[in-house]
Amino acid sequence: MAKDGSPKPHHLETKRKRLTWILAVSGLCILFYVLGAWQSTSPTPSNQSEMWEKVNCQEKTSEKGNSDTPTSSDVSSSLSSPLDFESHHQLDWNTSEEVQAFPPCDVSLTEYTPCQDPHRGRKFDRSMLKYRERHCPEKEQLLRCLIPAPPNYKAPFKWPQSRDYSWYANIPHKHLSVEKANQNWIQYEGDRFKFPGGGTMFPRGADAYIDDINDLIPLTNGNIRTAIDTGCGVASWGAYLLKRNIIAMSFAPRDTHEAQVWFALERGVPAMLGVMGSQRLPYPARAFDMAHCSRCLIPWFQYDGLYLIEVDRVLRPGGYWILSGPPIRWKKYWRGWERTQEDLKQEQDSIEDVAKRLCWKKVVEKGDLAIWQKPINHIECIKSREIHHTPPMCKSDNADAGWYKDMETCISRLPEVSNKDEVAGGALKKWPERAFSVPPRISSGSVPGISVEKFQEDNDVWRDRVAHYKHVIGSIGQGQYRNIMDMNAYLGGFAAALSKYPVWVMNVVPANLDPDTLGVIFERGFIGTYHDWCEAFSTYPRTYDLIHADSVISMYQDRCDITYILLELDRILRPEGTVVFRDVVETLVKVKSIADAMRWESRIIDHESGPFNPQKILVAVKTYWTAEAKDS
Repeated sequence: MAKDGSPKPHHLETKRKRLTWILAVSGLCILFYVLGAWQSTSPTPSNQSEMWEKVNCQEKTSEKGNSDTPTSSDVSSSLSSPLDFESHHQLDWNTSEEVQAFPPCDVSLTEYTPCQDPHRGRKFDRSMLKYRERHCPEKEQLLRCLIPAPPNYKAPFKWPQSRDYSWYANIPHKHLSVEKANQNWIQYEGDRFKFPGGGTMFPRGADAYIDDINDLIPLTNGNIRTAIDTGCGVASWGAYLLKRNIIAMSFAPRDTHEAQVWFALERGVPAMLGVMGSQRLPYPARAFDMAHCSRCLIPWFQYDGLYLIEVDRVLRPGGYWILSGPPIRWKKYWRGWERTQEDLKQEQDSIEDVAKRLCWKKVVEKGDLAIWQKPINHIECIKSREIHHTPPMCKSDNADAGWYKDMETCISRLPEVSNKDEVAGGALKKWPERAFSVPPRISSGSVPGISVEKFQEDNDVWRDRVAHYKHVIGSIGQGQYRNIMDMNAYLGGFAAALSKYPVWVMNVVPANLDPDTLGVIFERGFIGTYHDWCEAFSTYPRTYDLIHADSVISMYQDRCDITYILLELDRILRPEGTVVFRDVVETLVKVKSIADAMRWESRIIDHESGPFNPQKILVAVKTYWTAEAKDS
């Protein structure tokens, strides 16, 4: 100190320099925060995150190893320091009254499927199975309670063991094990069910049945990747296709065969509630490489061939339709089917006629199997309308429309081609190359606003995000998660980034979204569906392990009460399952308040690019609880 008590000059100069440095760094932090907010509608560039680190605006994380699986301490440390935004971010929301704890619903609702409720369905027309289609509750009928798991509910078996076993306590229905006992669909063994892989038309098991198909058309060379199974039973056909790298969308109605779709999902096999009734299936045109019906009891030739016309719509150019069961091989089975030979012959002749009018070529009929193939383009088919006047080619039709759209008795036009050898819409790569190759719908420019560059950038974004998720939500590749749903799938980048893991993804594209990208997802070799999240999803309770919601809540908050969207997620999520929300802070604060009221444990954490990105991540885990057992 100087004699007058003032600081020495060199100390003062040091303090001045330090203050100048602090102000400069703070200014840079503010600048980068503003830039981050300005770019909030797009993924934050990785170099921007690096710049923040260089000016020391954020703490550097410790280096992780190359292992896909974080330790439990990694996961707990990621969630142990949640970011507190509640006191700083408030927003008016489309929600009902102030959030309070939601009570459990009555134990009678453990199997509640809101839009396929049998009691509601009975009020609708039985013709064309309209009563089994989607009929959702009115607003005043929506439940404000949590669907309980049944008493003694257990975490499902992990894949691949789940393909063959499920716990009886989770789906306490023995009906199929009795009714289908001689067909080996399902067997009841003490505290569990066993799935031997049998089926009505494959007594030697689904594996042998698929081998029979492979002897007739090639299933293992990568050309066939996506399939649809109509009237799927417990989805053993789809279950055994998976080891051949073919993924099937299996569906069946909620009917007298209790819980068949539920069993499929409990096994870790893709499936959803659905029926071929009066409305189109909720999939785009040219989606599936192969369609299958094994004694599915669909009247293919009725209503002017309406149902085969719908199969034609969703089948890719050159795709196959496989039929086993009535009326195929009727000369051998007609007595067991309790039908006359004349009736069965007429049915097969009618199916053959419809297929011919659709311009399909019959590939083979051998044993119990008959297989047809759709043409690769419509050059010859259009010419043939001079001979076959019905069904006509659709005139002004959005062939991809599949949400509450009535079926039509006209052929959905394939994209135009320049010669008879060209595949309409473009040829696809073989699987697995197909997953990351540019889909023809994008390379041809038929999806507005989606360029090849955008597609490739999206793949890069999701590769980084999934790498981040490994350290945030625990093990992805070790069996903790099997059934995954992406509520806003966009181009399917999340599913593609997960394709190396033993999981499958239900890619949901919000109905009426512009641009419609579900066709792109199918061209990549993944499956999905259209859906409106203001309504319940077509599945049983507790059927998904992990749900991903990228900006979904912001998307719907002006359309419907987001409380009911979250209650629906609680319905379809398994106990101890996880939901990952990506959205702006204000949205996540409100979502967290509802999640807390639903008995979820949730944390808001930073975006993978760092704390200055205005988009954050909410990780919510559904806690384990069950309905109370009734006194006997």
